Amino acid sequence: MAELYEGFTLCGLAAGQSRENSGLLGIEPGRDTDHVIVTGAGRTVTVYKVSDQKPLGSWAAKQGQAVTCPAVLHGQTGEYVAVQDSKVLRIWRDEDINFEKVFKATLSAAVSRIHALPSSEPLVLFQRGAVRQLDALLAAPQQAVEEVLSEEEVIRWSSCFLEAEQPLLLFSTEKSGECFLYLQKLSPNVLHKYNIGSEGKGVCPIGFTATLENKCITLMCLYSNGCVYKLLVSLHPSAEGEQHLPKSLLMKLPVSEGVLHRAAIASLEEGHVAIVGAPHSARTGDIDFLCIWNTNFQTLQASKELAGGTYGQLWCNAGKLYVTHGKVLTVLPYRCEKSSLAAALGKLKQTSTQEIHFSLAVTLSPSVLNWNSFPHEEPALQLRTGMRTRSRRRSLKSQATLATSVNQVLEDIMGVSREEVEEVLEPFLSCTPVSPQFQLGLAHIAVELLKRSQADPGFYPQSVLARLAQTGRLSHSSCPGFLMLALEKRDYFLAQLCLQHFPDIPEPVTCACLKAFLSVADADLVRVSVDLEGVSLMDGPGQSLEGVQNGFSPVLLEEDSCDVQLTPPKLDQSSSWTDVSLTCPVGLKKSALLNEIIRSSYSESFLLPHLKDLSAQQVILFLQYLQYLYVRSSGDVYTQLPGLRAPTMTQIMDWVSLLLDAHFAVLVMAPEAKELLAQLHRFVRSQVRLYSELGKIQGTLQELSKINKAQEIGLYSIEVIELF
Repeated sequence: MAELYEGFTLCGLAAGQSRENSGLLGIEPGRDTDHVIVTGAGRTVTVYKVSDQKPLGSWAAKQGQAVTCPAVLHGQTGEYVAVQDSKVLRIWRDEDINFEKVFKATLSAAVSRIHALPSSEPLVLFQRGAVRQLDALLAAPQQAVEEVLSEEEVIRWSSCFLEAEQPLLLFSTEKSGECFLYLQKLSPNVLHKYNIGSEGKGVCPIGFTATLENKCITLMCLYSNGCVYKLLVSLHPSAEGEQHLPKSLLMKLPVSEGVLHRAAIASLEEGHVAIVGAPHSARTGDIDFLCIWNTNFQTLQASKELAGGTYGQLWCNAGKLYVTHGKVLTVLPYRCEKSSLAAALGKLKQTSTQEIHFSLAVTLSPSVLNWNSFPHEEPALQLRTGMRTRSRRRSLKSQATLATSVNQVLEDIMGVSREEVEEVLEPFLSCTPVSPQFQLGLAHIAVELLKRSQADPGFYPQSVLARLAQTGRLSHSSCPGFLMLALEKRDYFLAQLCLQHFPDIPEPVTCACLKAFLSVADADLVRVSVDLEGVSLMDGPGQSLEGVQNGFSPVLLEEDSCDVQLTPPKLDQSSSWTDVSLTCPVGLKKSALLNEIIRSSYSESFLLPHLKDLSAQQVILFLQYLQYLYVRSSGDVYTQLPGLRAPTMTQIMDWVSLLLDAHFAVLVMAPEAKELLAQLHRFVRSQVRLYSELGKIQGTLQELSKINKAQEIGLYSIEVIELF
C-alpha cells in the first residue's frame, strides 16, 4: 500500500521555459535529508531547506556562461561541484559568495554528469563514456580521456552505486534506435557492455530507475508505449564482451493510443514505483498525473493531478517526491508499505473463541459465499463429484437466469416507492444463491438505491439497505457511498451493520464513523435500534466495576525499575488504575457502536493522520471508555469481555496507543485530561511489571514444552512432572 500526502511548492520555475523544458537540470541531495541542491538549466545553483521552503544560498555563472549538469555535494569535503560550459569544473563552499572567484579547472573533454557518493569521491562521467574519480581528475585536469562509445552513440541516463565500499557507475546509451547498457567498475577498472535491444519502430525507453540489492542491480525501464520492463544486471557477469541482457515485462500502463513523450519513473520502497507523465486510467488518457504503482500486484495505489502540465521530470529523496509542473517545483511526501494481502486489508480483526465457534456453525449456511465456485475453479470441483458436464450446464443456466433476474429487479425498483422496493426485493433476497454473480447483482442493486437516495432526500429504504448489508456480500469497494449515506441519515444501526460486514472500509471512513458515534448523545440513541450483542452483559452507565477475579493485583507501582519488591495491596487505594469506582462513561448503545470501531480493520500509518481530526473532548471520552473496557477485561478470569462481538484486550490497547500518539500534545495541555493521563501512566507501568514477572517463568515454560507427552493409560491417570 502507498499514500501521497499533501504537497507544497518549493520554488518557482524560471520564466520563459517552454512546454518541453521546465528550466531545471536536476535535484541532488544536500548535507542532510532536509536539504536539496536545485540546478537551473541556465546559470543558477540553489540550496534549499525543504521544511522551511526557503533558499539558504544561491550561486550563478556570469552572463554568457551556463551550468551544464546538476551540481552535487562532495560528501567528504562538504564542497559543491558543478560543471560550467561542459568542460570547466567549479568547486565552492557555503561561505563563498562570488561564483566567479571560486575554484575552476578546465578539462580536456566534455562532461555528461557528476555523481556523488556518501563516503567516496564523486564520479565524473564524460560524454564519450569515460569515467574518472574527481580527485584523480583534479590532479591532472588536462589528462587524456579515452572514447568508450562509438560514433553517434549518446548517453541517455546514468546512476551510481556503492558496493563493498567500491563505486559503480551504470549508464545507458542509444544509437540508431538500439539501446545499450554499460557497467563501469573502478577497482579494478572493468567495463561491461550489454545490449538491451529495441521494442519496434517508434518505441524507445524514456525513463530509467535502478536499485542495488544482494549484489544485483535491478533496472526498470519505462518505454514510450507504456510498458515497464525489468532487467537484472549482475555485478559479476560470467561472460566477457558485449552481452544480450534479457528483460521481463513488469507492468503495462493504460496508454490507450499514441505514445508517451515526456514521462519519468522512480523506484520507491517495498515494490512500488512512482511515474509522472503517464495516464493512470484508460478512460481519461490524461497524462498530467503523478501516480504510485504496486509492481507486485500491478495496481494503482495513489495518484495526484498536477496543474499546468508536467515536463516528465521526477526525483526522489528522503521520502519525498520532487516533480515539476506548470510554473512550480512541488514536493510531495509519500509512504509505502510492504505489499501483501494483510497490508491491503489493514490491521485485521482478531477472532475470539466465541466467534470461531459461531463461524464453524454457519460454515455450511447458504448465506456464506463459496469462493471456490468462481468459474476458473469450477471444473476441478465438478470433476471431484463425477458430474462435471451436467453441473456445468446447470451452472451456466443458473447464471443466465440470475443475470436476467438482476436486470429485472433493477427495472422494477426504478421510480417506485419505498414500500414497493421492499416488495420487489424480498423474493430476490430470499433466494440467496451461492454464486459470485449474485454478489455482483447485490452490489448493482445497492448502488442504484444509493444513487436514488442521494438524489431524492425523501427516499430512504432503511430496511432494504439493512437487509443488503446483512447478506455479508457487499463491501465498501463495491458500493463506496453506503456507509457515508448511513452517517448522513444518522442511521446508526445501518452504520453498525456496515462495520460488521464490510471487510475493506478505508481509514478516513472509519474515523468519520468514530467522530459521529462520539458526537451523538446517549439520549438520541434511546429510540435507535442497535445490535447489543457485544455489550449485553456489560455494566450500564453509572454502575461501577467490582473486584478483580483473575489474581492480578492492581498494585500502584511507583518505582521505575521492573525488579522492585511488590508492596502489599491496599484496599483503600483509590488512585489505582483499576479504581473500583470507575464507571462506564457512555450508554449501552453507544458502547455497542464504539466496539465496532475498536474491532474494525485498519492500517496504523493511514489511520493516524485522520485521528487528529477528533476534538479534545471526543478523545478524552474515547480514552475513558477504552480504560473502562480494559479494566473490565482485566477483571475477568478469561481476560475477554462477554458478548460475541466484544473487543479483545489487544484491540483495546492498540486504540489507546493510537489516540495517545495522535493527541498527546493536546491532552497534556488539557486540564480535564490530567487525571486520565496519570491513570494511564500508572497502568503502563503496571503492565511493564506484569510482563516482567511473566518473563521470569519463561524457562519453566520452555522445560514444559520439552517434556514428551506420555501415552494415556486407561480413563484416568495421575502424572508427576519433575521440572528440575
